[in-house]
Amino acid sequence: MKITVTGGAGFIGSNLVDAMLEAGHTVVVVDNLSTGKFDNLFRVKDAAREKRFAFFHMDIRDPAAAVAIQGQEADVVVHLAAQADVRRSVSDPVEDAEINILGTINLLQLCVKAGVKKFINTSSGGCIYGEPEVLPVSEGAPRRGASPYAVSKNAADLYLQYFGDAYGIAYTTLAHANVFGPRQNPFGEAGVVAIFGGKMLRGEAPVIYGDGEQTRDFVFVDDVVDAYMKSLHAGDGELLNIGTAKETSVNRLFALTRELTGFEGDPVYKPPREGELHRTFLKVDKAQRVLGWTPRTSLEDGLARTVDWLRSAL
Repeated sequence: MKITVTGGAGFIGSNLVDAMLEAGHTVVVVDNLSTGKFDNLFRVKDAAREKRFAFFHMDIRDPAAAVAIQGQEADVVVHLAAQADVRRSVSDPVEDAEINILGTINLLQLCVKAGVKKFINTSSGGCIYGEPEVLPVSEGAPRRGASPYAVSKNAADLYLQYFGDAYGIAYTTLAHANVFGPRQNPFGEAGVVAIFGGKMLRGEAPVIYGDGEQTRDFVFVDDVVDAYMKSLHAGDGELLNIGTAKETSVNRLFALTRELTGFEGDPVYKPPREGELHRTFLKVDKAQRVLGWTPRTSLEDGLARTVDWLRSAL
């Protein structure tokens, strides 16, 4: 299968590209490297794999991205490229909309022209439902705009439904919980596991915004990659939550990470940040039923593997 992956040099994307190449697919990556790193790709050199790989350094808003879709005769486009920082969306909602909405529309138009068979979209199960009324939150919960990022992700999904209905492109949207694991940027603005682990390994106190009792659903990157791989052949027309159906407080996450890193200090508490939710975790029964997918990695095992990677990367 020929697959184009936007954002393929990023944290989730590069892990997914590895899995696709291992499975024998031909993969084209589109990434502007604003947050992704080319070094994430081909960390293990393999000449046979490299023959089935191409990289285009470009932005998803650029009409020239056609070369990575039409020019490569893609069967499937997996869309991971995004402006994914909630705080950044609050400070610059125009940029957020340009990337997450207009960028997605550009890709969908290119897919129509190229005859792409399927478009797998990426959304945020931790944002698109807002502060949920019922937990764990299911795909049938009302969509809300708790931040410009949530609005842009919901809008992009509506455009995806339109293009699917109007032009016959099969589509699946995967709504992640908080994904963590190797290759997540410990110096970024998002990705609390990597940020906590990186700071503790450097002997620095992590910052917790709010009282730390806010909860999230932390899902390991290998399990998320497995959901994408299964979506290549299943889940048409569906929005699917990808999480663990378990909630973990930020204070609990800090305690587990402190134990693994050997950090002896305490966190620094600061006021909560605008646009962030208090409690959320996802119901994942639908993904289990539709994709035959289930999360397999416990939080403790995933954290241990992430901290081991951070030790080697820092």
